[in-house]
Amino acid sequence: MKVLITGGSGFLGINLVRFLLKKKITDISVLDIADFDYPEKDKIEFIKGDIRNKKTVSEAMKNVDFVVHTAAALPLYSKKDIYSTEVFGTKNLLENAYAHKVKRFVHISSTAVYGVPDHHPLYETDKLDGVGDYGNAKIMAEMACEQYRLRGMCVPVIRPKSFIGPERLGVFALLYDWAKDGKNFPMIGSGKNRYQLLDVEDLCEAIYLCMTEDEKIVNETFNIGAKEFTTMKNDFQAVLDCAGFKKRIISFPAWPVIAGLKVLEFLHLSPLYKWVYETASKDSFVSIEKAEKTLGYKPKYSNKQALVRNYKWYVANLKKFENTSGVSHRVPWKQGALKLAKMFF
Repeated sequence: MKVLITGGSGFLGINLVRFLLKKKITDISVLDIADFDYPEKDKIEFIKGDIRNKKTVSEAMKNVDFVVHTAAALPLYSKKDIYSTEVFGTKNLLENAYAHKVKRFVHISSTAVYGVPDHHPLYETDKLDGVGDYGNAKIMAEMACEQYRLRGMCVPVIRPKSFIGPERLGVFALLYDWAKDGKNFPMIGSGKNRYQLLDVEDLCEAIYLCMTEDEKIVNETFNIGAKEFTTMKNDFQAVLDCAGFKKRIISFPAWPVIAGLKVLEFLHLSPLYKWVYETASKDSFVSIEKAEKTLGYKPKYSNKQALVRNYKWYVANLKKFENTSGVSHRVPWKQGALKLAKMFF
């Protein structure tokens, strides 16, 4: 079994590499525009390149049995990069996978394809209505996957909730940073909404099931998320409790906070974008019943356990990234004006 992981240098990518190595799958290639700077670099084949480059992808696809497509331009990237990566990049990969007779192509989509829904839980058959360029591009990428299913390819599509775990920073680093410094943490809205998360290890298990279960049952679209979750305020409080400073989650009325964050985003003074602040005060959870019944998916971690596990990793590895920032999940995002607000909590 030879596996090609696109975006393998990212947060999900490295966790999947480690997961597959533990499963004794050792013929792994990683294709990424970012260097693979992990201790496992001698255990995989690294191909530095862009999924939008036809020649690079064609070379990377030789003798590959399984593709796991995790590469993506995240919402903080430019509109051009988002559409060219999510849409053209995915089509380029599918075209080459089809030409090279790849057995399965596991596509990692997002629950952002559902937009801001008016009901819960969300099912795979619900309408798709992406929020912003990222959500819309993910829908277009799924449409490309469906086209290649119709051509006879096995293309499982996974729609994961926001996933966290070792190597995950990004927006969650805000919570972890405030927690380690003994600060209360502000929440948009009452925090009584239910917001489902996902541990990256559980996501890797779902990917593995899509790689190994019978082709007839995996050639579908699956929601993946935690089984156990409570309210957002209650789940996030677990991180502050773990930090040990007896701090609390503090709720604020949603509409004035969202209005303020819109202004800060426009002025480039906040890392929070529309999909984050407009969904943070609302319910957001999917049904995982299809994955449970069809794949035998059994998530190990609750929201609280996943958040605390990620926080403990954050504290243990803080020196590696405390002076870095960027727009990917592997680095903290610049807090901008939120760093000033932190002084008052």
